[in-house]
Amino acid sequence: MSSEVAIDHRHQAYALLKADAEKIARLIRVQMDNLTMPQCPLYEEVLDTQMFGLSREIDFAVRLNLVNEEDGKKLLEDLEHEMNALHEAASNQS
Repeated sequence: MSSEVAIDHRHQAYALLKADAEKIARLIRVQMDNLTMPQCPLYEEVLDTQMFGLSREIDFAVRLNLVNEEDGKKLLEDLEHEMNALHEAASNQS
């Protein structure tokens, strides 16, 4: 029974991290869709803060053995790819 609970906690932890990652991805997509001032320092600071916060959440969940380290890294890598796409789109607009 306790292994089932542990598995459930792991699924819940990953689902919460994924939801936070999706919020950041939506923020990135909104910026990409609008491309209004894509190099806005305030926007970039907010995005950097969100990414840092998510990385700390993932680190905490990994340390508690609730999330596999590779899965956490994948969440961050996927978001970084979206951020890179934003910067490429902004560069192409110039």
